[in-house]
Amino acid sequence: MKKISLIIVLCMVCLAGFSQKYNTDSLIKVQKDSSLRAAIHEDSVKIEKQFAERERWEKIKTTAIFPVINAGEYSGVAPVKDPTEIPDPKIDYKLLFELTANNPDSVAKENNYGLVEVARIINLHVASGIPVNKIMPVIVVHAGALKAFSTNKYYKDHYKLDNPNLKLLNELKNIGAKFIACGQAMTFLNIKKEDLVDDVKVSLTAQTVKSSYQLKGYVLYDLGDVGK
Repeated sequence: MKKISLIIVLCMVCLAGFSQKYNTDSLIKVQKDSSLRAAIHEDSVKIEKQFAERERWEKIKTTAIFPVINAGEYSGVAPVKDPTEIPDPKIDYKLLFELTANNPDSVAKENNYGLVEVARIINLHVASGIPVNKIMPVIVVHAGALKAFSTNKYYKDHYKLDNPNLKLLNELKNIGAKFIACGQAMTFLNIKKEDLVDDVKVSLTAQTVKSSYQLKGYVLYDLGDVGK
């Protein structure tokens, strides 16, 4: 009788353990399924948002204008009907652009994203009624963005492509833009003066360019994150 009772107890313990494991496994499965459904929903929402944004952009770019420089679709200006805040067209607009980012190698054939943003900002000023001769752009360049200002030979040696930025650089030069390279970055990246286009001046450091030009009344645009 004792043996039978012991067997019954052991069976009950085994069943309890099995039941607990089954319940735990079931709970884990439910949590896993729930997490999976949430992830799928999040991805679908994200994809829908991306498609909606792209569709909206496709509509906007059909009306975009390029009053000074056309550096591709992202340099355009969306027209705004009857704006009520109008900038003063009589004052000088001293714009200091800081470029640090270089395009990924996969898009080395495209204009540098930071340079495109420079073109867009200038277009925005002109579209707002500011004469182009009142805009004084200075571009200080360091880090990877230096490659966008390189000669065609240097660019071709590194990317096996012609430098796509040369046309845009020439257009910026034609409206009076000044280019200044950081000597510290050039030294670190082993880029020589002759590796850069002729119109680039060299400063000991970009930091003194930023401080001195801001003290002269220039407005700093940090374009380091553009395109990331």
